[in-house]
Amino acid sequence: MTSLKDKTALVTGASRGLGRATAERLAGEGAVVAVHFATNAGAAQEVVDGIRAAGGSAFPVQADFSRPGGPEELWAQFDKKVAGFAGDPGVDILVNNAATSVWATLSETSAEDFERIFAVNVRAPFFLIQQGLTRLRDGARVINVSSAVTRMAFPEVMAYSLTKGAIDTFTLTLAKELGGRGITVNAVAPGTLDTDVNAGWLRGNEAAQKAVSEEAALRRVGQPQDVADVISFLASEQARWITGRVIDVSGGARL
Repeated sequence: MTSLKDKTALVTGASRGLGRATAERLAGEGAVVAVHFATNAGAAQEVVDGIRAAGGSAFPVQADFSRPGGPEELWAQFDKKVAGFAGDPGVDILVNNAATSVWATLSETSAEDFERIFAVNVRAPFFLIQQGLTRLRDGARVINVSSAVTRMAFPEVMAYSLTKGAIDTFTLTLAKELGGRGITVNAVAPGTLDTDVNAGWLRGNEAAQKAVSEEAALRRVGQPQDVADVISFLASEQARWITGRVIDVSGGARL
């Protein structure tokens, strides 16, 4: 399928997990995809190589979002590299997926961890969009990755949960601000996914997989592709009349 042919997409945190699945999905629909990574250049290049081997177009961009200058770094690289793939540096699809977390309750969360999590999960997408306003084409799609933790209490990831609540509010208010340009802004809220981030406690652990599966109404562990498919829909013309929404993509976890 080529429903996104002639579109340019930027996916943050795309070297693994949901970001990788999203980059591959959008490229499979015909979009040129900028694959952002923070530190693992090899993993990002593997994603790019895989997309190209499948007949798609992609290129890597690096930026450390834990630092204030991260968004500027990303856009500088994007502007330089996109010229080889598209006619202008405009962006049609922006997926804010990059995020970090720490397992810590309120009393266990250090000031350093709090600052880092908010820097990557909230500050970076805010300023990435602020500095990308002139790059976002009219009619573009912005898709933020939220989390089901905004409707389910998880004290074990207190700071992370707060950042995703901020993303939900950002999605709502940004949709209002950018709507006049025909730009839609939505978010997806996954539950627990079988990704590298959760591999340590989930993969190969039958008890953990059983517990996660039983939480979902659809009775299985979510896969990155389950969410990437919804992101692809929100990026498409078919989703042109949806904006300011947070779409739960958790398989009905804890209904």
